[in-house]
Amino acid sequence: MAKLIDGNAIAAQIRVELTEKVKEVQETYGVTPGLAVVLVGGRTDSATYVRMKKKACTETGIASYGFDYGADVSEEELLAKIHELNADPKINGILVQLPLPPHINEHLILDSILKHKDVDGLHPLNVAQLANTKTHAPGRSAWSFDSIDFHVSCTPQGCIELLDRSGVSIEGKEAVVIGRSNMVGIPVALLLMQRNATVTIAHSRTKDIAETVRRADIVVAAVGRAEMVKGSWLKPGAVVIDVGINSVDDPTSKKGYKLVGDCDFNECKEVASLITPVPGGVGPMTIAMLLRNTINGTIRSAIEAQA
Repeated sequence: MAKLIDGNAIAAQIRVELTEKVKEVQETYGVTPGLAVVLVGGRTDSATYVRMKKKACTETGIASYGFDYGADVSEEELLAKIHELNADPKINGILVQLPLPPHINEHLILDSILKHKDVDGLHPLNVAQLANTKTHAPGRSAWSFDSIDFHVSCTPQGCIELLDRSGVSIEGKEAVVIGRSNMVGIPVALLLMQRNATVTIAHSRTKDIAETVRRADIVVAAVGRAEMVKGSWLKPGAVVIDVGINSVDDPTSKKGYKLVGDCDFNECKEVASLITPVPGGVGPMTIAMLLRNTINGTIRSAIEAQA
């Protein structure tokens, strides 16, 4: 039976480390990392995510600044706020909570955030640098997210961190990423490639997806389909990172539903050697990586200001 990769425990440890890092930044550079969080509309899930991010900032010592707008806010007003935050020296990171209302062009808004303040790692220039093998930090023999000069998307970064902190060797392994989204699938595939894994991206047009997955030493499921990956799909001893979070009916629950991943957990845990639960796996890491990106961005900006 698989051992659980406890994302809550790993994220908690990272946040302890980041709290110390914030103190170092304050002592060394005389600045406090600042994160601006922009929320549009009244979606309960988005408001919950934003509240969690602000709470994590407070606990870590990062200054958080919230900007809430109604669902009817104009694209022009939102762009004006982004430009204002871009120019504000106390803001080191800008996060626009997605999704945005349909009348607002998400790409336009995200692309308007300055590259070095794009702590979500979604700016085209940050994505391009990831694809350009720039994660091999110049002058460093050790591969490190702290050594690169751009932001990497938080959830994919969290997946790699879970593997590293669980003692999983990535180099030389066969990895299959299920899903090809810009948010998770493609960047996590690029990160695994940077770590010298042999990577396959499986998707809805993959002919025999079960057979493809069965080759993998490392499986990252990020397709958004509840319990799609079955235990029979896995190679015995595979490591499974389940990024999915899906709501399914559960009459035994007070809420009437429960959250499950993209993997059939009960089946997969019998075959895998390590597996992330849902919830409590990848989710907590996403926020921890957001905090780390904000701190790293603050350090880079402070060094540049002193140059």
